[in-house]
Amino acid sequence: MHMADSFISPAVGGTMWAFSALLVALSIKKLKNQNTLKSIPLMGVMGAFIFACQMLNFSIPGTGSSGHLGGGMILAILLGPYAGFLTLSSVLIIQALFFADGGLLALGCNMFNLGFYTCFIAYPLLFRPFINQESSKTKIAIFSIIACIVGLQLGAFSVVVETTASGITALPFDNFLWLMQPIHLAIGVVEGLATAAVVLFVRQMEPNLVLNFSDKQEKKQARALTFAALAALTLLFGTVVSLFASEHPDGLEWSIEKSSVAESQPETQLEQSSDIHEKLAMIQSKTEIMPDYALPVADEDAEPNRYETSLAGVGGSLMVGAFIVAVCLPLKSRKKKQQPSE
Repeated sequence: MHMADSFISPAVGGTMWAFSALLVALSIKKLKNQNTLKSIPLMGVMGAFIFACQMLNFSIPGTGSSGHLGGGMILAILLGPYAGFLTLSSVLIIQALFFADGGLLALGCNMFNLGFYTCFIAYPLLFRPFINQESSKTKIAIFSIIACIVGLQLGAFSVVVETTASGITALPFDNFLWLMQPIHLAIGVVEGLATAAVVLFVRQMEPNLVLNFSDKQEKKQARALTFAALAALTLLFGTVVSLFASEHPDGLEWSIEKSSVAESQPETQLEQSSDIHEKLAMIQSKTEIMPDYALPVADEDAEPNRYETSLAGVGGSLMVGAFIVAVCLPLKSRKKKQQPSE
């Protein structure tokens, strides 16, 4: 559900950038006042894990479409909503800058659509109130599916609204909406099951980590085991499992194709935004190192090497982890400096 710049006007893109920036600022402020900064390494490895998982598109039977894990619910459950939103935002930033996955103008939209609804709506309202340490595997699976479905439905609806409000495409609102919602319903079910599997896997190793039930950290051995297991899964998904990703278009691309994308509106309206679009496209062309998770080639008709996906999976995961640690470590240092004067 990564939106491209071509569907977003500067007004809509700028507005969503502002909303997402406010959420990032709020998340940073909350983390500075909590003990969650001790989990910076876990945020890093979880971000890397979600990056690797998002590279695996799974087919939706009978549709010719595919979906991939969003990861917002997993991050909210294991890290808390604020750390979860920051972590997912970091994944999206790395994807947009270095892999041309999602546009720079649409980055605020993507952060909001994928992160806000899962971390700040579905998690606190549809998951956390119903789950405790004694909850059964079945109960966790049921509420994971419910929360993921609602989060994705709201995100998919936002995509339709943002695209329509931008007014630079002729996508018919009704058709686009009625294609986006059902396909993301199916994707939500799969994501819910995947979320439950990851949460139950982590709970088995470190029970207090799930939903932050306790401020007391488990024994260092348990945290090290959790970290190592997630790192191993990241490597597995990024190098091997990603090779089997579906080649079908994802839910957003499929919905656009099925909506029979009409020609853009008159040039007089596009000229108002073309300069911004072109400048951002130029910036992205200079920062991207593996557009569409493949090495740039001189021959555009050359067959892509699927094993380049493994390189992108490992490299991107490392970049996400390093980015998160680099962003969060100064917050931890500042917190330590402030403690003596309190």
